[in-house]
Amino acid sequence: MTKVEALIQTSRLEAVKNALHDVGVEGMTVLEARGHGRQKGHTEFYRGREYTVDLIPKIKLEMVLPDDMVDKAVQAIIEAARTGKIGDGKIFLSKVDEAIRIRNDERGESAL
Repeated sequence: MTKVEALIQTSRLEAVKNALHDVGVEGMTVLEARGHGRQKGHTEFYRGREYTVDLIPKIKLEMVLPDDMVDKAVQAIIEAARTGKIGDGKIFLSKVDEAIRIRNDERGESAL
């Protein structure tokens, strides 16, 4: 099993959710996040005053998938989230040793 964590632009959430659903991903956790990468934020003007936005709103998706679904899910995220501009996001993959369903103590991939 592999944990997939994707940080994407907030505007791309619906497209990514639909793409993941199309490849068979049934569950995910969606979190609102703030941060910056290489772009280090930007400046904006509000009522004539300039201010710096250094923590940009992002969406973090987390899901644990069977290993045979990981490549399809990653490709779906990339295709749906890519705009070609800086700030499109990142995907992190981590191995998961065990998953346990609390309701009935199922373990392993059947708990997903």
